[in-house]
Amino acid sequence: MKYEISGTTLQTVGIDLNAGEEIYSQTSAMAWMTDAIRMNTNTGGGLWQGIKRSLSGGGLFITTFAAEKNGHIAFASKFPGTIMPVTLKDGEALFCRKETFLCAEKSVVLDIAFQKNIGAGIFGGQGFILQRVTGPGTVWLDLSGEVVTKDLASGERLLVHAGHIGVQSPTVTMDIQMISGVSNLFFGGEGIFLATLTGPGRIWLQSMPIINLASAIAQYMPVNNGGRGSGLAATGTVGGLLGLAAMLGDNERST
Repeated sequence: MKYEISGTTLQTVGIDLNAGEEIYSQTSAMAWMTDAIRMNTNTGGGLWQGIKRSLSGGGLFITTFAAEKNGHIAFASKFPGTIMPVTLKDGEALFCRKETFLCAEKSVVLDIAFQKNIGAGIFGGQGFILQRVTGPGTVWLDLSGEVVTKDLASGERLLVHAGHIGVQSPTVTMDIQMISGVSNLFFGGEGIFLATLTGPGRIWLQSMPIINLASAIAQYMPVNNGGRGSGLAATGTVGGLLGLAAMLGDNERST
């Protein structure tokens, strides 16, 4: 099995499979494949396993792709970001944000993990349930924006806006901390809480959480009364996107 990641902000990963090799993904992730690949959509271990995946931001079903002979398959990210390949040893695991999993070798197990800290689950921005991938094998993870990797020593702490946390080692613990200072709290624009990540372990941070991107786009969505700011809620996602496309087209014609 060989793979190549192509693109910059909207990446794809192309994987060459030898006869008999298999790979699986969340549904709707495959971009293209040769006719040597056969696909099979299933619950990936039974209904309960599918339910657990859906709780972690995935779907009830997964799709398995098996090569009857040498073939090629590609998967595409759902938003601007970085496809990150990680090769896991037998029993090695990573905790990921919801919807981070893109695809993996058949030997990699996709399951759920729980936040151990109640405050982190409620106020940490990730919820109580995370995705957990366990080796052996290679998994491809889909993170938002650029990726920054940091290794935390034992007891070392890093304060992070929760949306920027992409992947972490299981040894890294997460808690929350309230922003100090009244002026910082009310006028700093950083929210009320920050996530605190404590080592030892490795963390992968993402520069553009998808919620930040959605918020930046939403202010340009038209609403029924001609205003701006909450078009996604007022006109629906599809109508808002069509309105934005029309608006951009008008701007291009006017120039």
